Amino acid sequence: MSKQDRAIRTRQTILRAAAKVFEEHGYQAATISEILSEAGVTKGALYFHFQSKEHLAQGVLTEQNNEFTVPERPSKLQELVDTTMLHAHRLQTDPMVRASVRLAMDQNQPTLDRSTPFLTWSKTAHHLLDHAQTQGELLPHVIPHQTADVFVGAFGGVQAMSQALNEYTDLHHRVSNLLRHLLPAIAQPPIIATLHMTPTRGHDVYQEIQTHHTTPTPTHPLRRHF
Repeated sequence: MSKQDRAIRTRQTILRAAAKVFEEHGYQAATISEILSEAGVTKGALYFHFQSKEHLAQGVLTEQNNEFTVPERPSKLQELVDTTMLHAHRLQTDPMVRASVRLAMDQNQPTLDRSTPFLTWSKTAHHLLDHAQTQGELLPHVIPHQTADVFVGAFGGVQAMSQALNEYTDLHHRVSNLLRHLLPAIAQPPIIATLHMTPTRGHDVYQEIQTHHTTPTPTHPLRRHF
């Protein structure tokens, strides 16, 4: 293993340890000592990658969507649905995502830049809605950047409600219900009829991505690129 590969792995180990500690204790109560113990690395290794607890938290905030990309879909609204449902699935299964959301929702930490996840989600939704509009998937009144902000705000509220009531155990159902209520207000009726918005959609998309990552790429000239 090269020195660069070892550095990348060490950084990921530290981030995942920090995510676990932040998720369990919150930003204020989390300590560098707990993160070091969870990561099993030296203080020097941690400070080589992250200068402070704040830098660690910012790393967790920006890391949540780095590993998973939804495959491109012919319908950009389906791609938006899949991106949303995948995030809901990962909130139930991935400490990195849960920690990032907890940090983003913590209004008692003025030193943290909590805007990154919201801006990233709004940018992604805006991009997909722009393409959906170009393809004729949206109703005439829709203004993509406004709809993107409404969509992200509603999604954030549903996440917070699910976490407060039952630690995300019903999040996939709540997000499915949210999509079934919001999308008819922006999408052409024939498009709505084609969208897959069931509560299991996030799991299905996750399995699709995992299969693609673990299956050798064929050499056939007509292979699909994600």
